[in-house]
Amino acid sequence: MKEKRFKYALRKKRVFKNVGESGRTRLCVRKTLKHVYAQIIDDAKKVTIASAWDGNVEKKGKKPVEIAKSVGELVARQGVERGVKQVVFDRGAARYHGRVKAVADGAREAGLEF
Repeated sequence: MKEKRFKYALRKKRVFKNVGESGRTRLCVRKTLKHVYAQIIDDAKKVTIASAWDGNVEKKGKKPVEIAKSVGELVARQGVERGVKQVVFDRGAARYHGRVKAVADGAREAGLEF
């Protein structure tokens, strides 16, 4: 188990090294086996601007990828309302496919640029 957590930490560090140096606000995505979470974070001010998870959207009759897309749209709408237009996408240690990609696509459709 230690090795699994160690590899997870290395992947996350490698991604954040490139994302964290940009100076822009970031759209951080975290997925578990059951849920998807998304936040827009301003690292300079150390403030969370907007956040959403799959508990905030309607799930009935939707597939997990569709739910994740709704989460991306919701967090993007909240961010645009608060004046955030451009973000950098922080996928953490997850691969950019499936639910993580759906969150990104939903955020782009709702008006965020990255």
